Amino acid sequence: MSYKVQANSKVLVVDDEKEITEIIDTYLTEFGFKVSVENDPQNAIKKAIEFKPDLILLDIMMPGTDGYDVCEQIKKSKECKNVPIVFLTGKDRDEDMGRSFQSGGDMFIKKPFACERLLEIINIVLMSAGNSDS
Repeated sequence: MSYKVQANSKVLVVDDEKEITEIIDTYLTEFGFKVSVENDPQNAIKKAIEFKPDLILLDIMMPGTDGYDVCEQIKKSKECKNVPIVFLTGKDRDEDMGRSFQSGGDMFIKKPFACERLLEIINIVLMSAGNSDS
């Protein structure tokens, strides 16, 4: 299956598990994305503001600050308030999905996931965001 990647699309990956961020980084880079990785949720907001991503992949369960809080803080920044956020999580309960959207998330993907599925989600979200430029 071929994917049309928006030229130079920038993706920030925030997950405390380095193995996951390395896999996602490698995979997305092969498809032409510019990827930045952050393994410390405390630094995610600053990294998002500096990197100015087109999309953020954000883990929910992280030490210290969970993904919901990080998402809410990112959405409060004027630089990133319109950046779509896709939550990555091992959780699979309806309330977690609801909380993901309430905190500002645009999509929810359960771990473990196939990289191909992640790429599909990223492209769907980027195309949707591109069509509703704010």
